[in-house]
Formats: sequence, structure tokens, C-alpha cells
Amino acid sequence: MSTRPLISYEPNPLLGWVYHRFFEHIEVDEAWAARVRDAEARGTVVYVLRNLSFVDFFALDYLTKRNRLPQVRFANDLGLGVLEPMGRGWFEALRPRRQKDDAEDLRRAVGSGASAALFLKRPATFLEAADPGSHGRGLIEGDRYLSTILEVQRQSKRPILLVPQVFVWSKHADDAKHTTVDALLGPREWPGKIRTVAQFLANYRHVTLRAGEPLDVRAFLETEASNDGDAALVRRMTYVLLRRLERERRGVVGPTRKPADRLREEVLRSPKLQKIVRDMAGEGAAERRVLTSKADGMLREMEAQPEANVIAFFDKTFDQTVNRMYSQLEVDKEGLERVRTASKEGTLVLLPSHKSHIDYIVLSKILYQHHMQLPLIAAGDNLDFFPIGPLLRRAGAFFIRRSFKGDRLYGAVVDAYIRRLLKDGWPLEFFLEGGRSRTGKLLPPKLGLLNIVVDAALGITGHPVYFVPISIGYERLVEEKSYVDELSGGEKQKEDVAGLLGSARVVAGRYGRLSVQFGEILTLEQVLADVDPEGKATLDALTPAKRRALVSRLGYRVMNEIDRATAITPGSLVAAALLQFGKRGVPHEDLVLTCERLARTLHRFGARFSPSLAHPGEAGRIRLEAIREALDLFIKAGHVQARLPGETSRKSDRLNGAIPGAIYLVPDEARLSLDLAKNLLVHFFVSRGLVATALLAPQADGAARVPLDSLRDRVQRLSKLFKHEFSFRADAAFDDIFDDTLAEMANDGELAREGGFVVIAEGGRAQVVLYARMLKNFVEGYRVAARALTVLLRGPATPKELAKKAIAIGKRMVLAGDIERSEAVCRPVLENAFQAFVDHAYLNRTDGKLSLPESYASADAVAVVEAKIGRFLDRRPD
Repeated sequence: MSTRPLISYEPNPLLGWVYHRFFEHIEVDEAWAARVRDAEARGTVVYVLRNLSFVDFFALDYLTKRNRLPQVRFANDLGLGVLEPMGRGWFEALRPRRQKDDAEDLRRAVGSGASAALFLKRPATFLEAADPGSHGRGLIEGDRYLSTILEVQRQSKRPILLVPQVFVWSKHADDAKHTTVDALLGPREWPGKIRTVAQFLANYRHVTLRAGEPLDVRAFLETEASNDGDAALVRRMTYVLLRRLERERRGVVGPTRKPADRLREEVLRSPKLQKIVRDMAGEGAAERRVLTSKADGMLREMEAQPEANVIAFFDKTFDQTVNRMYSQLEVDKEGLERVRTASKEGTLVLLPSHKSHIDYIVLSKILYQHHMQLPLIAAGDNLDFFPIGPLLRRAGAFFIRRSFKGDRLYGAVVDAYIRRLLKDGWPLEFFLEGGRSRTGKLLPPKLGLLNIVVDAALGITGHPVYFVPISIGYERLVEEKSYVDELSGGEKQKEDVAGLLGSARVVAGRYGRLSVQFGEILTLEQVLADVDPEGKATLDALTPAKRRALVSRLGYRVMNEIDRATAITPGSLVAAALLQFGKRGVPHEDLVLTCERLARTLHRFGARFSPSLAHPGEAGRIRLEAIREALDLFIKAGHVQARLPGETSRKSDRLNGAIPGAIYLVPDEARLSLDLAKNLLVHFFVSRGLVATALLAPQADGAARVPLDSLRDRVQRLSKLFKHEFSFRADAAFDDIFDDTLAEMANDGELAREGGFVVIAEGGRAQVVLYARMLKNFVEGYRVAARALTVLLRGPATPKELAKKAIAIGKRMVLAGDIERSEAVCRPVLENAFQAFVDHAYLNRTDGKLSLPESYASADAVAVVEAKIGRFLDRRPD
């Protein structure tokens, strides 16, 4: 019987140097340590690792000591003698070991409540002989040790927790095609000793350690059939443990990467794609070959070719550029862990908001730094230009046309490619808005690509597909200047090398903070329950109508979740407060009070606050220093001017920061820039803003109260008018939303009911006015659009021509005082208004041109449209 002591050795001098030289660089997240500590509180911890590896053992030994976790008293097929001081135990460590002795040592260790390290397997390679006891399979099995664990558990009341441990020394994805090097040294996923050491030396600064879900041996025995022999139980335990280990590992490196030619072949063999080729080509074999060749060419232009080295390059580039431009990257850590958990259970479809080209790398950067598998990203083919296109392709981007309506073959290739990627387990990322939002608000969802993804997801069995809404918010956008130029009537600049270099010049600027937040992860089952509350439909038998409803509801649920998850940043709060005051200057103290009022309101709405804004330990309160930092940001950008009363203009002009006693002015030309920041939070105010706008509209009889039915009608008209402007709740009808909003405002002391009338409650007027002011620029923008309809009295015009004329008219209206907010003169707002006017039959759209219908084809009739909108404007000055 073995008499080897069961103690935790301190490493010998040589290993002590190795530990501190290499293993101290390993960054261990709190989730790993927390999971091990939780297992320790429940019972005896046995660390389970997949591959027999000295490197993994040394790293585990070091980290358990450093983090004061249960320390290893036994490790199979290694022996702890290698840890002893030089000269003690080394001969024993080098002497061939017998499994019988190891099993006895394991029994003693676990039976006494000590922890152990259990390696399940060891792959044999050409240069590393298989163990004689492996019966030619090339693997040392952990069967004997698991049998010992079962025996000890049956004799002990204390649970034994088998905790999977995964060290990932290389972020390269596994290759489906094995090479000669793999045969000699073992593949990347099952490395031999030589490859293990090589991977360790190359990547020890970037190692990932994950703990899988523990297996409670006592609970396992209670749930398994009692008449099964230990051999069957051990096989099931091995399967469960290996599956959990592999799930953790794949959560970092992603699915196995296939050779490009093999992937293309599988895509081209897609039954759906082949059917379309046959339909288009007919019976001719030559014609089918021509179309198949064309499909192959489309696929080559489209496909991603991710390479770990290029991804690492982008990671370093991000640190050297974006990190200099943005002072902080604030990440929703709890949401990220939810995404990590989902990635181990199924396939992710990441759906971030899209406001900047930086979005392409922000999310990948976060996932890369947190050791999670990187997605393949759908990018517009307008970005496939040299030199950025090839780099993006190797960073995981695949390029598709902005529109492929009418090209049946191209649509089939996109469908087959995405279907193949999802089946292979690749996470996908695309922007549901289609293009970048130029206004800071979310754009309506474009359902074309989502439709393809949902169709592919419905065809996948065996693992779920998770849809992840993600909000990426900026205090200032890198593209701010070009966006303001576009919003003011300038032409959109084409993406090319010159544009890229122009964007690079902004690196010298300062843009505040970046905030990344994760919404509720959605499944098709959840969304189907919204579409079919009676539960009659199933995902595997959807009618075409139900399927369309499913895709539409999913798209709007995602957008609602992005809005809900968006964090309030100091920049967005200060911008909203500054724009509340119209054209007049605002004293520092008044601005602070307005920011605090907005913050309290947003807290009541359940909005998230970025860590830089929230006051620690007090919900709804904000850091006053954050207000000053945001003001400094805008002052240095030229968006805000600070003046000191009583000082000469020259001395006052030298103020370049926010100070108490200052008065802040927003130049007209800077209001659109601040509006971009304000629109990050405007969606929180839409429902109450519409009620407030309708309630404050001047009454024909001058009464201070509004009949409930009349108010409902006004708000509904506003909701229909702003149908293309705002994203409304997708889970309720208008009447329900209206009633809920009214009830919430009454509960908050803002409104009151007097019989069949609605009035502003005593003390609630300031809050109601605040809501209306948040939407005032949109109402004024639609009024500008209505006046611009006079242009069409001279004949039809394209939407682009009409928008250009409307911008000129709007600028004159600002100068004349007809409207108060210069940010109302905004191309997207005007274009949304024209779409709404088509819906309301104020306009006709024919052959791509807008024209007035006969009933509105006069100056007086156009004035009626403007008057209908103008009635919703409270004419009292801000």
C-alpha cells in the first residue's frame, strides 16, 4: 500500500522561478474562482482536466495557491514529487508509476476531504508512444480513477464535486484538416507534450482558464440506474465531463475551422441552392455548371477567412487608436456573462446597434479580451476595398450586397452560406438597422437578412439559436462632423481609402466614453409565444403568415431591447439638458438641476446608468463631476461656449472648461452635434412626450383641461405621424400603451383625472413641460416638412430633391423665428415626415417621385397640413 504523504508541496527553486516567470501573467476572472469556491462550500473538490499535461498541472497548482483555493494533494500519472525541493522525490517522479498505486493515493486524498487533480485522457502522437495499458487506443483513460471516486462517494456523506478545468493556451480555432505536424505532435485540440510546451511558451501571456459546471457525484449516483455496473456509470460520467470540458473550450476558440474549399463545396451542395440552380438552368447540364460556377464566384467574394493573427493585430490596433480617442470602455459585465453562458449552450446571433464604423471592432475587442469566441460579421460590400477589405475579411467579416432584390441566385448563395455557418456553430453578427444611424436614434429594423437567419435557425436541430440585442453608445461619434454635414443637407461620402485616411485623422480628438450593454437574450420560442399566445403554432410547422409575423416581431423585440438596455452616459444627459433650454444661455447651477431632474426621471423609468455617471451607493443620483467632465468634452469640441457674467468677452472666451457661475451657450451650428448625443436617451421619453405634447397644445376654447377621449385621439394622431420616427412597443396595442402611460404619469403625480378630463397635476407642470421639450424638435421638423410641400405645387420631385429644398426652407424658418430649434432642420427627420405624409395621403409616391394629390394641390390646402402639425406646438418660449 502506498505511504506517500498527502501534502501540498511548495515548488522547488526551479519551478518557483517558472511559476513567477510565466504563470503570474495568467489573468483569472472572478467567475472561475467563484465557481471553485462554491464547489468547495458544497463538498470535496476534484479538479478534472481533459489532457494529461505537466503545464496544466503546474498552472493549476500555482493558481490554486495564489487564489487560496483547495490545493491539489494528488494528480494521476504525474506524482507531486516534481514539486519537491531539488533532490527529494525526483527519482520517484521519474520512476514508472502504476495505476494501482495512483488509485490508492486518490482514495486516500479524496476520502480525507483533500482535493485532487484528475486527468481523463492523454492523446498518443507519433513521437510519444501510447501507454502499454491503453490497449492500443492511444489514450490513457481515467476509468480507474472515476471508479475510485464512485467507491469513495458511496462510503462518504460529504459530496464530491468534479469541477472541469479548461486551460486554453491558443486562441486559434481547431482545424478540421489535420497536418503532418498534427500527426507528429498531436492536433491543437489534443496536443502532445512538445506541442503543449510550444503553445504555452507562445501564448502564456494570453492564456484562458475556465471552470465548467461541477458534477455532483452523489447526485449523479442518486439519479442514475442503481442496477448499472460501475463500468457503465464511469462511461456516462466520462461523457458528461468531456462534454462540459469541450463546451468551455469551444466557448473560447469557437467551432472547428474547415478548409475554405471544403466549406464552399458544402455550401454549393446545399439542397435549397441546388434546387434554385436547377429551376434557373432547366434540364441542361452545361447551364447548371455555368450557374454553379457563378454561385462559386459569388461565394468567394462573400466568404470570411478568419485568421487569429489578424484578429490579434486588430486588438493591438484598437489599443493604439480607439483607446486613445475614447477615455473609457464601459462594459455590462453581467450581460457579458449571460452571453458567455448562452454561447456554451447554443449558437449566438449578435445584433448590435449601429452608429459608427467603430462598431465593427468594439464588440470583437470585448469578446477577444474576455476570451470568448469571435463572431463572423456581415458587412456591406461597400467596405470591401483595398486595403481594409482583405483585413476585415481575415478578421471575420463576410461581405454581402446592400440589396440583392431580384437576383435570385445571389439570395440563394447568401442563404446557403449563412445556413452552413449556423449549422457549423459559428456565431454571427450583423446590424439589424442595415446602415449606420446618422441621428443617434435607432433605425427601424431591416428584416431581409434576419429573415434568412431565422429560416436557417428553424432548420437547425440539436442546439438552440440565441438572438442577442446589444447597445453600443458613444458620448461623441468619430463620424460626428460628417454626420452633421449629411444631416444639414450635405452629400453622403462614399467609403474609400481617402475616406478611411480622413477618418484616421480624428485619432487626435477626444470623444468621451464608450458604453456597451446587453439586452435580454431572445429565442424563437419566446417570440413565437408573443405572436401566438394561444400556443397553437409550433416552430416546425409555421404557416407563411406566422413565419413573417415571427420575423417581424423578433426584429422589433430586438430594437426595443436595445433601447431598454442603452446606458445613460454623462454626455447624453448633459446634451439633453442643454437642448432643453432652447436658444437662451443656461447658468451652471440651472444646468446641474436639470441634469439631476432628468436623472431622477430616467431612474424611475428603469434606465441603466453608465458607471461613470451613477453615484456609487445611491440609486438615481449622479456624480456632479461627471457633468463637469461632459461639459468639458463639449466645450473643447466647440459645441458649447462658457461665459462668465461681468467678464470682458475676450477673457470670457478663454474659458475652456466648466466652472460654477458660468453661463453656457449652444451655437445654432452645434445643436445638431449635441442632438446626436441627446438621441441616445430620447426613446425613454417618447410615450410620455407624446401625451405631454398633446396635453400642452393650445386649446381652441382656452381650457386648461382636455377630455380623455380628445387626448387619446390627439396622441394617436401623433403616434401615427411619428410612425417612422420612433420605435414603439411591439407587445401591446396603442390603447394599452396610452392607458399604461396615463396611469404611470398619474401615479408619479404629473397628471390627474377630473371626471372625464385630464389635467396637469399640481406641481407636475415642470415635468410635463420637460417631456414635451424632449420631442419639440421633431414636431418642429415635421412642420418644416409640411411647409416644404409648397415646392410640389410646381411639380413632382424626388425625395432627395424635396429634402434639399426643405432644409433651405427650414433654415429660413429658424432665422424668422417660425421654429425655435435649429436641430429640427435635419434631413432624416424631414425624410421620415415625407414617408408619414404618404401614409396620411398628403403625398403621392409614383415612379420614385413625390407629388401632391388633387385634394392638397393648392397653397391653402398645404397650409392646412402645416396648421394641423403646428397646433401641437406650445408657442411659449423655452
